[in-house]
Amino acid sequence: MIPRPKEVKTLENYCLQVFFENGETKIYDMSELIKKPFYSKLKNKSLFNSVKVSDITLEWVTGQDICHDELYNNSRTI
Repeated sequence: MIPRPKEVKTLENYCLQVFFENGETKIYDMSELIKKPFYSKLKNKSLFNSVKVSDITLEWVTGQDICHDELYNNSRTI
């Protein structure tokens, strides 16, 4: 079972520091993802910084979200 995110912080270069319920902390790099049309609004730093944990995913005020499977499996552990 994939752990759920419990907290998120934005970092430089469109990266997210994600704290998971199992105690792991990982860095998710969104720099390539925001080049895609669905995420392109997040190039705006103030919108990117609006990310929040929403149930089992991360979500922005503009409606974009990322599945917890993607976050956990494609992040680097710190």
